[in-house]
Amino acid sequence: MFDDYLVPGDKVLDLGCGNGRFFEILKDKDIDYIGVDNSEKLIEIAKNKYPKAKFQVADALNLPFPKNFFDKIYSIAVLHHIPSEALRLKFLRQAKRVLRPKGLLILTVWNLRSHPKRKCGSNDIIIPFAGLPKCYFHCFTKKELEGLIGKVELNIKKSDQIIVSREKSPNSNFYIVAEKPL
Repeated sequence: MFDDYLVPGDKVLDLGCGNGRFFEILKDKDIDYIGVDNSEKLIEIAKNKYPKAKFQVADALNLPFPKNFFDKIYSIAVLHHIPSEALRLKFLRQAKRVLRPKGLLILTVWNLRSHPKRKCGSNDIIIPFAGLPKCYFHCFTKKELEGLIGKVELNIKKSDQIIVSREKSPNSNFYIVAEKPL
């Protein structure tokens, strides 16, 4: 899914890059990669692991890049950690702002409803994750995710669900490929 949209020479933002693990997939591509995350600790790990890549601490709700700067933005399993619709829309508007016209946002969120042990009745849950005793998650539906993309006026090119594991939780993700209009 990720390689399908890359073009040699693309300027790519990894929005919410965490420890930089997505760079592993992209490191041999002819692209200009920048990874950002709000966690200083995770950016330090990413820089140590991939010293040739560009990583920086940045707030996804106030990106430090000019308008129309990136060809592609990848946001892998980030949006479901943002705790309100207003902030999720701000996140998406910032991504749209820094995308070039006809640029693509490739975004995934966990389908927390696909796991039988997860109770997403209120759409928001707090569960242990990555060594943290409490971590916030929003339980998206595909329709809700598509609706958010529509509210920020990005054009959905593809929207689907992908199985990532049959044994781990969660076992599927929703993904959207959206294009910034001219």
